[in-house]
Amino acid sequence: MDAVVLREFGEPDVLRLESIPDPVASPGWVTVRLKAAALNWHDVLVRRGKYSSPLPHVLGADGAGIRTDTGEEVLVLPSLWWGDREAAPGAQWEILGDHQRGTYAELVRVPENCVAPKPRGLNWEQSAALPLVGLTTYRALFTRGRLRAGENLLVLGAGGGVATMAVMLASAIGANVTVTSSSASKITQAQELGAANGVLYTDPEWPDAARALSPEGQGFDLVLDSVGTWEQSIAALRPGGRLVVLGASRSDLASLDVRPFYFGQYELIGTTMGSPQDFAGLLTLLDAKDVPPVPISAVLPLAEAAAAHKHLEQGSGFGKVVLSHG
Repeated sequence: MDAVVLREFGEPDVLRLESIPDPVASPGWVTVRLKAAALNWHDVLVRRGKYSSPLPHVLGADGAGIRTDTGEEVLVLPSLWWGDREAAPGAQWEILGDHQRGTYAELVRVPENCVAPKPRGLNWEQSAALPLVGLTTYRALFTRGRLRAGENLLVLGAGGGVATMAVMLASAIGANVTVTSSSASKITQAQELGAANGVLYTDPEWPDAARALSPEGQGFDLVLDSVGTWEQSIAALRPGGRLVVLGASRSDLASLDVRPFYFGQYELIGTTMGSPQDFAGLLTLLDAKDVPPVPISAVLPLAEAAAAHKHLEQGSGFGKVVLSHG
């Protein structure tokens, strides 16, 4: 089969299309002939060697295609071996594409419980763009963040995959959504997906500007932070509000003033990815509510994975970058 192979860690040009052996069938596993694979920032970190992946390696967590044994059209669940506890993954948990060969290939082999029916009405590219970002966002907002209809949500970093999905899912259940962005055009695009308004985080006083958009200026019930700016995020919360953190794209370290934190009765909640139960919840929500497809900013052929990574790292697009397998 054709696959994009990583033989050394580094910049995007280390990704090259090669012919490698097909996956070997084994009990409890299924093989999917992929139609499309979506990129995630996680793939960039794998490519850079942050997860000590084996070499040579095939990246990719997200994919959609046809199950080879049954002919079913399926999504690939990228959360492997979650474990028995819903509160957190077990010791064996990993993301597809970390150590198991991923979806930048014509075929991928995954545990049988890691496939789910392809949603109605989505094409292959839209389907491939859904699993990781949809699962991660669903768990962050609902399982961990306990977001309810009528609550006020602030989403950091409009234009990214998690932020875009958060706007769509939260709006669908009746929450009021505000976003931050470095670009006025991305705020406008987020509003087209359901956000009420937004502020530019290029302004150092953006937490105050965001609070001013909340009811009576009291702050937000929930802030979704995938960038790592905890201090500013907490400043945008109402007393007793909840900060859900699930990324560190802008900062690896956070400093908190402890006394104001506990006097404010805030909650700090960590999360990542999600369980099969979360995935089932996501698909049920998509079936019950009018949620638009995940926006796609670029579709490139599998052979152009390096160019796709460069596009992703530029950060100029709104929505997901997808590889089409033809």
